[in-house]
Amino acid sequence: MRWLLELLFPSKCVLCRRVLRRGETDLCRSCRTQQEPWEKPKRKPQFLDSITAVWYYEGNVRRAILRYKFYGARHLAGSFARLLAMLLCEKDDAYDMLTWVPVSRLRRITRGYDQVELLAKAVGRELNIEAQPTLKKIRHNRRQSSISSAAQRKANVLGAYRVISPEVLQGKRILLLDDVLTTGATAGECARMLLTAGAKEVHCAVIATARKE
Repeated sequence: MRWLLELLFPSKCVLCRRVLRRGETDLCRSCRTQQEPWEKPKRKPQFLDSITAVWYYEGNVRRAILRYKFYGARHLAGSFARLLAMLLCEKDDAYDMLTWVPVSRLRRITRGYDQVELLAKAVGRELNIEAQPTLKKIRHNRRQSSISSAAQRKANVLGAYRVISPEVLQGKRILLLDDVLTTGATAGECARMLLTAGAKEVHCAVIATARKE
């Protein structure tokens, strides 16, 4: 049965969508070797202790994330999670909790799913850590992608999130998942709320970040 499924629905590269050859997983050989990897920035957004990302948010990476986020390609969560988990394992850091940046209730209804929740749960399976909800989005604000100014992005998410159970965060080292980090306003606001509630550290991991000039 599995061979029939592979024949009818062959596995494709998460980035360029070419059919994968024998021995290839998630990425074709070309994308695995030629796609520019992300480099750690000199500065990190306020309230975050570290950032981890797989790629820059451009080209095939951007198109793949848009398919995942807006066009129902939920199956990409597994591929993104495996690639991100590999990087996290290389850092060899220990986290007390794994959580994610939630979308608003309206956005979840419109989209049909929370793409970051799917990513976080898939990463959790790879790292053997249960992904736990710690934040709730209480205000349906404008999409950050529609705002160019860093200051306006920061203002747009201010007060948009609420901590669910502060008592479980006390002294915890938290890994916060998101799909894309641009200015860091959203992840920074979530980290601020978690730290204010008692978390010790907040580390962020994403599929891709905007390239800083």
